[in-house]
Amino acid sequence: MIQYMPLFRQCTTSRSLAKLHAHLIINGLHKDPLASTKLIESYSQMGSLKSSRIIFNTYSNPDSFMWGVIIKCHVWHFHLQESIFLYNSMICQFQETSSFVYPSVLRAVSAIGDLGIGQKVHGRILKCGVELDSFIETSLCSMYGENGWMGYARKMFDEMSVRDVVSWSSMISSYVRSGDVKEGLGMFGELVKEGVEVDSVALLSAVEGCGELGVWRVGRSIHGYVLRWDIRSDGSLINSLIAMYGKCGDVCSAEFIFRDAVDKSIYTWTAMISCYNQNGCYREALTLFVKMHEFDVECNEVTLMAVLCSCARLGWLKEGKSIHGFIVRNSLDCGDDLLGSALVDLYANCGKLSDCHKVFGSSQEHVVSWNMLISGYVQEGFSKNALMLFVDMVRKGILPDSYTLASVLSASGDIGFSEFGGQIHSHIIRTGFSTEFVQNSLIDMYSKCGLVDYALMIFKDTQERSVVTWNSMMCGLTQNGLSREAISLFDEMYLNLSKMDEVTFLAAIQACSTTGWLEKGKLVHHKLIIFGVRHDMYIDTALTDMYAKCGDLWMARRVFDSMLERSIISWSAMIGGYGMHGQIDDAISLFHEMVNCGIKPNDIIITNILSACSHSGYLNEGKYFFNLMINLSIDPKPEHFACLVDLLSRAGDIDKAYEVITSMPFPADVSIWGALVNGCRIHKRMDIIKMIQQMLENMQTDDTGYYTLLSNIYAEGGEWNESRTVRSKMHSLGLRKVDGYSMIEFEKTIPA
Repeated sequence: MIQYMPLFRQCTTSRSLAKLHAHLIINGLHKDPLASTKLIESYSQMGSLKSSRIIFNTYSNPDSFMWGVIIKCHVWHFHLQESIFLYNSMICQFQETSSFVYPSVLRAVSAIGDLGIGQKVHGRILKCGVELDSFIETSLCSMYGENGWMGYARKMFDEMSVRDVVSWSSMISSYVRSGDVKEGLGMFGELVKEGVEVDSVALLSAVEGCGELGVWRVGRSIHGYVLRWDIRSDGSLINSLIAMYGKCGDVCSAEFIFRDAVDKSIYTWTAMISCYNQNGCYREALTLFVKMHEFDVECNEVTLMAVLCSCARLGWLKEGKSIHGFIVRNSLDCGDDLLGSALVDLYANCGKLSDCHKVFGSSQEHVVSWNMLISGYVQEGFSKNALMLFVDMVRKGILPDSYTLASVLSASGDIGFSEFGGQIHSHIIRTGFSTEFVQNSLIDMYSKCGLVDYALMIFKDTQERSVVTWNSMMCGLTQNGLSREAISLFDEMYLNLSKMDEVTFLAAIQACSTTGWLEKGKLVHHKLIIFGVRHDMYIDTALTDMYAKCGDLWMARRVFDSMLERSIISWSAMIGGYGMHGQIDDAISLFHEMVNCGIKPNDIIITNILSACSHSGYLNEGKYFFNLMINLSIDPKPEHFACLVDLLSRAGDIDKAYEVITSMPFPADVSIWGALVNGCRIHKRMDIIKMIQQMLENMQTDDTGYYTLLSNIYAEGGEWNESRTVRSKMHSLGLRKVDGYSMIEFEKTIPA
């Protein structure tokens, strides 16, 4: 029979194999166990598992080796349950089985993920005394590791008689896949120290681990190891290196590897496009996609998803629609989990919610598509619609994930719907779905709803606090007027040597600005420089605002002048600072400088200028800026009219101020009438007060300053009954005059 073995190797088609099979039958050799075993294996390799089964079932008394081959053939064809059934049938017939059987059985168990069956097979291996077989040891390690049973896997690995590169690679890969990346990288380090020749599988897992942890230095060392030893592999290692550098933020190194790659597969191009996306280089990602088409490289669903993501982040609807058209023309499934969700994300980010729904209709079974649509509604400010969509999603039996819950909590916080947010919180506790992402969203939701105590409770119960958790709590405290507590939290974070980022310092600077705590603001600025946090437009604007509000205009202007890029908010902060401290000429000069730089003023800057003119008595300048606003097609808001009325009233032109109020396109609110009343008081114009007395008394507001002002005016005019009536109305509404207070710094602190 041995002489027929070369003939089996020459059979490259089912037809040639069938001819050999017929020849063996004619010559009576098909009953030979070696011939039947080889036929079973060969038919399976040709894709005909059915023929293999027929030969096996018609053989009268198969030995354990033949059983092992038929089991292996079923595993090859992913008939995993059948392979386990065959194994159980085999052990019923044989007390001792060939060690050859177990690697295939263990692969089947690994794919099924049944620990109970795996342990039974392991027990059988021990009973048969073949546990020291190196192939079986490696297969046991792989089975336990691939299913996340790392305790069993590590025990097996530590007890192995001989550890080859395959067993090391299996363990490293299992640790990385199970999420214990640090342990996986630690094992890779041990592998190198042991002097075992590293293969591409171990390197692939190590590179992937570096990307997950963002450890750039370790990743670069592994890259150096690959180059130094000239390790050859397929493109997967190159793709992993590109992905790793992308996750670590080193786009230049990723570009270098991409350019140096000889054979760029679709996966290489996709890895580079994804790298650009991860680092905010969306234009570069689209440019590379165009170049990819010029090289006639076929794209797949993952590539298209990445490109749609680029269009979504840039808000490029036209380009996104072109990609959508390409998907339709190539008969790709828009309801696919990847493409459907990416298209929903595109139209949501571009504000086209109607198009979102059209695409969403074909991908409703995917939770990712629901997440994108809910998130789109939240981003566009339709928080109620987002909550209704969430309810609809739950009714249809689709289970929310952490991204869904975070979006819904954000929507609840935006509209102050704490009851709904509380129900989501209960669901999270009940289901144990409490990831860090969700915890941070809960802190944010309760803070926005004014329930800071609940937010603090969640913050204190969080065991491992990331920088995002600290930032969420600091911002929540500042939003609710608890700026001193936010600064204390910043100090605690600093003492704990916690990681700090731009948002941390931004929140701390804003808290100092709110309290007017200049010395603490300077200290935060100092720490910002020491920590090496990258200065950006937002931080510099916040510093300008903080120094201006705290009265250090020289330092505010110094920070402002050092900015490489200024937004309209940056200009507004500096102009508002000058106006607040009565330096109206500097404010006006800076305003004109801004206009000369080609920046169009907005309504907030006009408000700052008008307010400054009002308090400084710059009547003509105030009128000029009000008229300028109209010329710039900026619709005046109540605060603009309030400033103009205050300006005219303070200057004594009460009749003109009253004329402005009566000609307004909307009813005057209490701030506008209050400005007029204050002017009447200054210039003793009780005739105007009498004329609008009924209107003033019917005003509904919780501003105690308005009622106090009106009462004092009546008292000064000797009209005590009217004065008492106003005071009584204020008390009946449950309003109490807030006592005035000042804040001072004493020994570099602000006393409570």
